[in-house]
Order: sequence, then structure tokens, then C-alpha cells
Amino acid sequence: MENLEPAYSTTVLLLIAAAAVALLLFLVMKVRLHAFLALVLVSLLTAVAAGIPLAMVPTAMLTGFGSTLGSVALLVGFGVMLGRLLEVTGGAQVLADSLINRFGEQRAPFALGVAALLFGFPIFFDAGLVVFLPIILTVARRFGGSVLFYALPAAGAFAAMHALVPPHPGPVAAGTALGGDIGVILLVGLPVAVISWYVGVYLVSRVLGKRFDIPVSDMIFGELDGGDDRPDVAPPGFGTVLGLLLVPLVLISFNTVLTTLVAGGTLEEGQAWVEALQLLGNTPVALLITLLLAIAVLGRRVGSMARTTEVLDQALAPICSIILITGAGGMFGGVLRISGIGDALTSSLSGLGLPLLLQAFLIATALRVAQGSATVALTTTAGLIASQASGYDDLHIALLVVAIAAGATVLSHVNDSGFWLVSRFFGMDEKTTLKTWTVMETTLGVSAFALAVILWPVAGLV
Repeated sequence: MENLEPAYSTTVLLLIAAAAVALLLFLVMKVRLHAFLALVLVSLLTAVAAGIPLAMVPTAMLTGFGSTLGSVALLVGFGVMLGRLLEVTGGAQVLADSLINRFGEQRAPFALGVAALLFGFPIFFDAGLVVFLPIILTVARRFGGSVLFYALPAAGAFAAMHALVPPHPGPVAAGTALGGDIGVILLVGLPVAVISWYVGVYLVSRVLGKRFDIPVSDMIFGELDGGDDRPDVAPPGFGTVLGLLLVPLVLISFNTVLTTLVAGGTLEEGQAWVEALQLLGNTPVALLITLLLAIAVLGRRVGSMARTTEVLDQALAPICSIILITGAGGMFGGVLRISGIGDALTSSLSGLGLPLLLQAFLIATALRVAQGSATVALTTTAGLIASQASGYDDLHIALLVVAIAAGATVLSHVNDSGFWLVSRFFGMDEKTTLKTWTVMETTLGVSAFALAVILWPVAGLV
């Protein structure tokens, strides 16, 4: 559904958006209304208040809900089934033990983050987080303490790579709109992502982990000791488990790299072999293939196929709430986007005469706050400033993409589906998620923008 022409002035639309967020927070934090019900209710009220024609309100709501479910439901479903198999057979414990033996207990959070940076190069944020979930929780269970020590470095690594580094769709689309060289954007974005992750995520996670003692949730993978589900057989080898996790990495890499090459004109669109590899690398398809391989390789350690099916069925039961809440978060963000709130805000910011780098950051931030999606914020901001960016060299264009990505990362809150994924996966309520995940996403984005500001004058000397 296309964005509608704003029904009211920018000021009125901003007041509506602020009131909607405030009402949502009041309902879930004070009234304790279920987050799914609160999100749907506030989405409905916001659509009506923002002037969306009443006949179009259901479509506006279902557009955001359906698109989010389409991207999240299969990923979460396949991911937790795979995670449950790894958990029950001891595969996650094998990976955790290998990680700790190599890096030591004190560096376990750092090791998790570095591994997530590597896996996050081709894998989208939500898919990477789901695949890594059993490893994060297993390490956290072994050493105790707040799960944030282990969860935030890994989740923040996936967020940094997704926002800043090609071939992820946001930076690729932004770079293309600005007429930049994707290779240069990659060379600039990768070190910026790593440094921003270390400063804005890893160091911050040490502080947040000490301040917020969040126990390891047993909602996804059951009791902390594995209970009676753990079969009395030897766990799989490290190479077997690592190989299973590398399958989606390799398959998704085919898709992301080939899609980038086709978009850049290096490969011709429509070739059968390219389309076949893109299909295999489509994230849900790649996770389905991985899950089937895991059933074939690990299923015999669980027992019969009937017992394996029972284990997989048990994995799906707890995530119904997560999927519905995440979809409703997408609904809320979609309503805000369709109503024209984001467009009205960014058009007013673009006329303030600010320096281009700061303008790019602020417009992306405004879009991120207004409608939730980082990718939408990236692509829309690039389109808005494209005419002003003409004439800049590839290095300055790459820094503009970093500034846009930084703005599109900060202030993740209740209209962002990723906010709800993190909240539910790691057992945090909304207030705690705002004080931890939202803060960390903001420090990540600000760190990336600070690097872009530092490098901007240096780029003029190159």
C-alpha cells in the first residue's frame, strides 16, 4: 500500500505519533495490557486519528502486519526448531564449550560478538539472531549473571552489519540512490561497523549487563538444565555443529552477493543458474534446508522420527506470542509510514539548510523514530538527499551512507519489529528493553555517525 498524502500539518501529525507511542507505552507498562492487543488497538486508533480514510484503515493495518509476518514467521519458526534440536542433542553446548575453551570465560561475550560479526556479513539481523539464539543462551546459562552480557554483543553485531555493510539491502539501496560505488561503501562501512560495534555495543553491554540483571529465559528452549529432553547419547562433534550453522551462511551468501552483482550490472538478470542459487539462498529456504539437514544428522540422537517431531513441536509452542507481537509491531510502524507522518517530518527537516552529513543523519533518525524500519529510513533518506549529493566523490558518498545508516539505527522503540524480537527472545519487559536495547542501538548509531564526522574532512585530503 502506497504512502498517503498527509491529512494534517507536520505539527499535528507529529503530535499524533507522539500520543500514539505514549498511549502504547501506557497500555503495556502501566495497564499491563498484552502487547499484541495494545499494538493492534493503538494502530487502529492512530490510523483513524492520522486521517487515513476509514475504508482503507483495515488495509493499512494488515499491510504492515502481513509484510512483517511474511519476513519473520518462517525465520523464527525454522530458527527455533533448529535451535531446539541443537539444544536437546547437546550441539549448542558443544559450540559453547569450544568457544569458551578457545577464548576463556572472561572473553566469552567478546567472542560471541566477533562470531556474530562474521556471520552477520551476509545474514540479515533477524535471521542471524535466531540462528545464534541457542549459542547465546547456552553460554549465558553456563556462566550465569545477566543474559545481557552475552546477548547484546551478538545482537548488536548483527544490527551493525545489517545497517552499515553491503551486501545488506539498506546500504546497497542507499549507495545506489546516491550514485556511489558499492565496493567503496563496503571498504568504508566494514571498519566503521567493527569499531562502532566495539565502542557502541560491546563496551556499553558491559555497563548495561552490570546494571540490569536479566536471568536467562527458559521460554524458548525449556528448563535451564535441559530436563528429560536431553538424550543419553554422546553429543555431536564440533565440526558437525559448525557445519550445520555454516550451511545457511553459505546459501544466504550466494543470494546476497549475486543479488548485488545483478543490481550492479556485473551479472545479467534472468540467468537460470543465478536464479537457482538466489532461490537456495533466500533466507527462509536456506533455513528450511538447514533444518532438514539437522533433522537428518541430529535426529537419530533424539530417537525416532516421532520423537524428533515432538521436540520440534515443543519448540514452536512458545513462539506464537513472539511472532504475533512482532507482526503487530510491524503493523504499528506500517500505519505510521502509510499515514505520511515520516514523509511530512523529513520534508521539513530537508529545508533547514544544515550541513549535508548532519542533515542525512537527522532525516534518517526522524524516519527511524517515526516509522520503525531501518531499511525504509535508509532508502528514503538517500532518495531525499540524492540531488544534494551529486558531485561528491565515492569516498564522501560512502560516508554519507554511513551517516544515513547511523541515523536509521538509533532509537529503536515500540514501532520497530526488531525491538519486540529482542524483548521476547531475552525475556525483558518493555521498560527494560527501552533502557537496554534502545540505549545500545543509539550508542551504536551515534558511534558510527561520530566516525563519519571524523573521516569527512580526511576524505577531502585523499
